[in-house]
Amino acid sequence: MSENPDAIPSRTVRLGLLGCGTVGGALVELVAERADDIATRTGVRLVVSRVAVRDPKRDRGVPLGAAVVTDDPASVVTADDVDVVVEVVGGLEPARELTAAALAAGKPVVSANKELLASHGAELFELADAHGVDLLFEAAVAGGIPLVRPLRESLVGEDVTRVVGIINGTTNYILTKMTEEGWSYAEALAEAQALGYAEADPTADVEGFDAGAKAAIIATIAFGVAVSAGDVHHEGISSITAEDIATARRLGYQIKLVAVVERFDDGSVAVRVHPAMVPDAHPLASVRDSFNAVFVEGRAVGDLMFYGRGAGGGPTGSAVLGDVIDAARNLVEGAHASLGSFGVATLRPQAELSAAFYLAVEVDDRPGVLATVAGVFGAHGVSIRSMEQFGADDDDAARLVFITHVAREADVAATLDELRALDVVASIDSVIRVLGDA
Repeated sequence: MSENPDAIPSRTVRLGLLGCGTVGGALVELVAERADDIATRTGVRLVVSRVAVRDPKRDRGVPLGAAVVTDDPASVVTADDVDVVVEVVGGLEPARELTAAALAAGKPVVSANKELLASHGAELFELADAHGVDLLFEAAVAGGIPLVRPLRESLVGEDVTRVVGIINGTTNYILTKMTEEGWSYAEALAEAQALGYAEADPTADVEGFDAGAKAAIIATIAFGVAVSAGDVHHEGISSITAEDIATARRLGYQIKLVAVVERFDDGSVAVRVHPAMVPDAHPLASVRDSFNAVFVEGRAVGDLMFYGRGAGGGPTGSAVLGDVIDAARNLVEGAHASLGSFGVATLRPQAELSAAFYLAVEVDDRPGVLATVAGVFGAHGVSIRSMEQFGADDDDAARLVFITHVAREADVAATLDELRALDVVASIDSVIRVLGDA
């Protein structure tokens, strides 16, 4: 690159990495490739000075140069030649202890650790503010999609009322294959594992815990109240069948695992992750494969959508690098990006929320059964918007598919309990919320 006579004189900022796996390795490569351009544009020259990994002898395949590689992460945090700590090791401990130690020592921290921030974010944000340093975490929520910074900066004055998103690429890939290829859940999961999208133990992804941690962080930032992973209602996709997918498509919907973060007029919030039937006309319905998308609704700004790759070394490493540059510049300028204080979250009970529902019920195929089943809905104040009847595998059974109007979750739960107690009901096979009013 030719010299630019107008380039800003650069100051070196030294990075200490906790972890050098997929994301950490991608960051190292980006720093090596982009260091000159970053220095020219920002006045900060980034250098990786120390890296903590489990096995220092293993070749990481990335340009570590003169960086000290160690298996002692605490030594990276306390080292005099580390100005900014990058935490990409994951998990709760020792990540929490190391992050807290770095902040207490006056060192900015950049983290991609959603589990840590969803469980201990509020206390770590307060610690960062107390010591006047940054704790930045763009990569912890939506990988390469810039979402945290718009929520905490561009939209800080906006009355955000709702955030709905597809924020787990593994489940979106599985559901895409079930929809487009007609695969079973087991077949789609096996393919996701073969491609490295899903872990050998996929529980965190397919049961909604990964998305739930991200949703907790989104709620905290969007609404200014402390929401933890334990506050999130989770339902996964492991019970979704090919028949559910086919029925949804016929009715004009796509099934997606969505995170819904909502604030009500009384100030209470609800944070939940569950499968949903998304109308074909909704922007989230067209999000395929491992891509993520987040739909933000505000009273003044209206609707915004953020879309892109929510995972992977390159996209996530890019998000980490953006935070590193911000932290480095703030450090040089003696500033930091405060998140402010967080209020106590008033959580609205799941039973008090409302949604439309898709229900698939197997019943005895004989006169009067439909009227009996419909009567149960009516008795609990759940209005039926549409109903279809199909033959079942058993010649003496029928499959009834209902879509309700919007109803209280408590009323739907009471309806299901009474239906299960009926002799004419063999099983309730599917219960899936419908996104939007119906």
